[in-house]
Amino acid sequence: MGLPIIRRMSTPPLTYAWNEEAVARFAEAVGAAVVTEAGGPALSLGAPGLPEHGFVAPLADLGLLTVSGEEAVRFLHTQLTNDIEHLQAGKARWAGYCSPKGRLMSTFRVWRDGAVVLLTIARPLAQPVSRRLSMFVLRAKAKVADASDENVLFGIAGLAAAQAAAQAFSLAVPEADGSTSADGAHLVGLPPLPGATPLPRFLLALPAERAAAGWAALRAAAPQVDASVWRRSEVLAGIPRIVPGTYERFVPQMLNFESVDGVDFRKGCYPGQEVVARSQYLGKLKRRMFLAHGTGTPPEPGSDVTPAAGGEPCGQVVLAAPDGTGGFDLLFESQVAALDAGAVLAQGAVLETRPLPYLLKAID
Repeated sequence: MGLPIIRRMSTPPLTYAWNEEAVARFAEAVGAAVVTEAGGPALSLGAPGLPEHGFVAPLADLGLLTVSGEEAVRFLHTQLTNDIEHLQAGKARWAGYCSPKGRLMSTFRVWRDGAVVLLTIARPLAQPVSRRLSMFVLRAKAKVADASDENVLFGIAGLAAAQAAAQAFSLAVPEADGSTSADGAHLVGLPPLPGATPLPRFLLALPAERAAAGWAALRAAAPQVDASVWRRSEVLAGIPRIVPGTYERFVPQMLNFESVDGVDFRKGCYPGQEVVARSQYLGKLKRRMFLAHGTGTPPEPGSDVTPAAGGEPCGQVVLAAPDGTGGFDLLFESQVAALDAGAVLAQGAVLETRPLPYLLKAID
């Protein structure tokens, strides 16, 4: 075989990349077409709707980092916004990686499998973030690796498909804040999809050679949908995902990241910790993330949100997804005062704000 084909998008200060050959193999294994979106490569199955009782989706836009070695946990604890030293086996949590200015360079779902720590990440960010983390390993006995090409990820909504995955790969079905691992397979809990009856959500990570077997088990248990439908479930759950368009744009609290337990204010130092702490303890936060709905094509992450009355941008789009009926749902960050003053627009569409599925924690 020849060298892998790499697609690159040059956006300062980093080059975002992914292995097109690995993504193509994943697409072939699940019978999907590859499309390129703002968040990276995505797989389309021609199924844009959001089934009410559960669904499954192949997620080529998500990558996977691993950190191994006897000091892996201690090293990550000094780098991320959350407590990794006390992350128990069988648990999962959110964490962020900040620049020295306190701006998020990535968000992760983090869990442990023995001595190895695993972190999901937007696939275009996997290579540059893993390289950056590796720069700070220094003498620590830890190794950071981009394992995106050797693994595949699936999104699962509903217990039936989670149970099918668990049975197929000798796993247990975890709680929303839990994880289970066996023989390279991982089933990780996520915040549920809000509704009259909240729909539990999970991530399934598998070695790439088991992609076809994993997809066969999942699609037999629940309807298959496009990756954009899964992204909509992230939006409706109010969970931010940093992608190239939002790289180094937001302090964690601007994205409500502390309200979904992605920041631990009691732990020791990490890059940007002083800025994050000041945002928490020096008065009311003037910017927050909001959930909203609009009409038309979903705006891209990082694009402007503006007051309907005119004037300078008041915020930016964080994550957006089509709703399957000619509109879109989105998460956007904005000055709180701008929302208090009136309507705001994204890509010319009026944004109808909706309640978040969680309460915002008070800023001290």
